[in-house]
Amino acid sequence: MVADRPSELDSYPHVALAVYAHPDDPDVSCGGTLAKWCRAGSEVHVLICTDGGKGTVDPSMTTVRLAEMRKREMAEAGEVIGVFGQHLLGHPDGELDESKLRKEIVYWIRYLRPEAVVCPDPTAIFFGDSYFNHRDHRSVGWAVLDAISPSASLPLYFPDAGPPHKVKVVYLSGTLEPNHWVDISSTIELKCMAISCHRSQLSGGGELEQQVVRERAKAEGMTAGMAYAEAFRLLELVDSPNG
Repeated sequence: MVADRPSELDSYPHVALAVYAHPDDPDVSCGGTLAKWCRAGSEVHVLICTDGGKGTVDPSMTTVRLAEMRKREMAEAGEVIGVFGQHLLGHPDGELDESKLRKEIVYWIRYLRPEAVVCPDPTAIFFGDSYFNHRDHRSVGWAVLDAISPSASLPLYFPDAGPPHKVKVVYLSGTLEPNHWVDISSTIELKCMAISCHRSQLSGGGELEQQVVRERAKAEGMTAGMAYAEAFRLLELVDSPNG
């Protein structure tokens, strides 16, 4: 299979916003792309919706301790990727309210005014016969899409969240229907380094996770004729009638 549309847009976004549920999600989902944009001079922001305080199999861990650990890990990973800003909403892990979340995301879209937004594909639920997508990922994906259109672009939606802003393009990661591939051959090692910062989520030293990341990126690259790639469902938004 070969990519049926260009692997890159005409230019890098001036401002980009990646919105995800947990502190390690953007690095796993699109770390290579974010690092590539940062290297090109884009102002890249990351918005994390939960505190990540329940992501462990260790019964002796507490949510407070884990949330603090993951916050520090996220900061380390952000330095590796080179992001301009990291923002945390701090909702309890696994308890996202899409309606409340939508308003908060509208605020950040209007405040940062990104051209491009990256988030999970909420329609991707079942992956084979052994995995289905985390509820938080699905909730964030729907909340982001609903925040982008029509909410953030129309002035009477959440008027206290700032002046309206229209996002130009949305990159949906973790999709089952990719139509766009970003060549991350130059940033695959940065992605692996960023993932290795999330020590609370790794088994051992993280070698297995890095191997899986490289194999997945290599497989996506083969689809698009690249050494390593990240796949997305790309939505190039056009003006539509008001909702």
